[in-house]
Formats: sequence, structure tokens, C-alpha cells
Amino acid sequence: MELRNSGTNAPVVVYGATGHTGRFIVAELLRRGRTPVLCGRDVVKLAEMARSYPGLLCHVATIDDAAALDTALRGASAVINAAGPFLDTAAPLLDAAIRNGVHYFDTSAEQGAAVHVFDQDARAKAAGIVAMPSVAFYGALADLLATAAMDDWDGADAIDIAVGLDGWRPTRGTRITGERNRAVRWIVEGGELRPLPDPAPTRDWDFPAPFGTQEAVMLTLSEIVAIARHLRSERVRSYMNLAPLRDLRDPATPPPVAADERGRSSQRFFLDLRVERGDRVRRATAKGFDIYAVTAPLIVEALERVLSGEVARAGAWAAGEAFNAVGFLRALAPEHFAFTLAEEADASELATSRVPVADGFQLSLE
Repeated sequence: MELRNSGTNAPVVVYGATGHTGRFIVAELLRRGRTPVLCGRDVVKLAEMARSYPGLLCHVATIDDAAALDTALRGASAVINAAGPFLDTAAPLLDAAIRNGVHYFDTSAEQGAAVHVFDQDARAKAAGIVAMPSVAFYGALADLLATAAMDDWDGADAIDIAVGLDGWRPTRGTRITGERNRAVRWIVEGGELRPLPDPAPTRDWDFPAPFGTQEAVMLTLSEIVAIARHLRSERVRSYMNLAPLRDLRDPATPPPVAADERGRSSQRFFLDLRVERGDRVRRATAKGFDIYAVTAPLIVEALERVLSGEVARAGAWAAGEAFNAVGFLRALAPEHFAFTLAEEADASELATSRVPVADGFQLSLE
């Protein structure tokens, strides 16, 4: 099915615009010359935000009010859903996007919400739209790195992902989502989605400096289902170091605080991904600041590429499936994060040479 709303300059609805991540997305859209429409559930917060952005349209719409959602989306090119819990918001927002023929993107880390969007592939095709879940730090970034590292391989024995954070000051939305999301989490074993073992396994992960070797626990989020959708691997697992999880579980941990002119916090992240095939290991890494803030350039870059016609067909897509992964990552580096691609001689020895990454470069690590 041919795409609708390709090449358009129509407004982009940001649902959850008043939230922490939503504000970063609004700012990034404006920086890119797009016109955001502020939308959400809280009339007071929307009114306050609208005063900071005179001239922007503003719509109040709860997720159970289909008519209000239709009013907000009418005439838009796309909707970006930044309002969790996505187990509650993804289905009604995607339904509204399909009814109104506008592209759908969200920032979900929840596996169940991402699977629901992927399951609507036929409906998205019929509507002529792209539906893309989990275009965020959790989800798309690991998916893009895995796709770049796989390059010419048609399959892998294992994809292992580790997230290293030097701390985690969670937003209110993160806390609410954590309380809401009690669903079974998945990993990939034997090439299929299977439940995460209980209790979750732990292991030491050798992060590059300054993180170093840290104990990590198997913690699977939406990157698992995104990768499993389009990359063949016998095993896909993801881990996180324990320090940020202690912050997350402590109710006294405060929310993030701006530390630079962009509003980013001082939180540092390191995403370390290894793809194994036989005795060969390819490694992709990304490092930067603030997992919430980096979501904005990721999702707006995806939006821009869809609206420019880079995605040829309508339907539900994972980011790594839809785009040239190296080109996508290169477009955001080094301004938003730094990334590297390399091949190890074996599972324990990282080659000193780095693969150069340039616009349009198709990674080849032979």
C-alpha cells in the first residue's frame, strides 16, 4: 500500500506533550522546522505549556474519548505518542491514527505495547500509514545498533545487549508505567520469543571506561521484540547494571534535573551490543547523556525519514527494519550520542581498528 502523508508539512500531534519526554520532542520538532500540536489528558498542564508556545494548537483528549482524539489528529501528518503507560495508550492512539490516516510513532519501552502495534500491520497497510513503536532509547537504539552490526549476516547465534547507566532519576511517567507493567517479559531463545527466566539471571558485564566491569541483571524491554521482528538470531538477551535499578526502586529518588542548555540531565548512558556468529563477534556501542532527552532526536529523525518517503510501504515497522541503520545513526552523531562499530577477533578480544562510519556507508566488516 502506498503511503499517505508523504512529503507533507502538515502539523505533528504530540500526545503527552506536557510530559518530560514530550517536552523534549516538542522542542526537537520546532528545531527541525515542524509544527507540533500539543495534546494530552491534563487541561491545566496543557494550558500552562501553551502559554510558553504561543501560536501552537492545543487539544485536550483522554484516551477513552475517540471523538476528541479524532479532532486532535484531523489534518495532521503524524502523531507521536509520548504518554505512558503505553499498555493503556498505544491501542486507542493507534486506532485514532488509522481512522484519520496519520502515521503513528511511540516511545514505549513496554514489550506488550510494541507487540500490539506490530500486530496491527494489516490495518496500518490498509490505512496507508506507517506505525512504528518504541522509537526511543529503549527499543530503537539497540535495534538500530544490532541491525548495523549484523550488516551482511543473514543470521546470528546470539545478540547480547547491555545498558549501563551511572544513575537513574525516573520521571513520574516511568514510575507509573513500572507499576502498571506486570506482564511477562520475553527474551529470544531458539529463535523464538520465550518468557524471561524467573529469577532473572545476573552476570558481570565488561563495559568500556568509565563504567568498567559491573554486575548486571537480565532486564528485557521493547528492543527484544523489535529485534526479533526482523533479525534472525538464536538468542537475544538484554541486561542492565544494578546501580540505576536501585535508584529506580527507591521512592525517594528525585526526578531528573536539567544540567545543560538543552534541558538534559547529567545522567550518562552506555549501550553495549555484541552480535556473535561462530567465532566472530561484532560490537556496536552508543554513549551519551540522558535517556529521556536522546529519545527526542531518535523519534523525530524517524518521523522525518517517513515523511520524506524513505519508507516505501505502509505497515508496522521496527526502526532497524525500516531504515538504513548506519545512515540513521550517523545522522544523529556526534551531536546527540557517539557510536562505534567494530569486529572482535573472538568473544574476548576487541580489535583495535575501528570501522569508519560515514553518510550512506554500508557497513562491511569482512
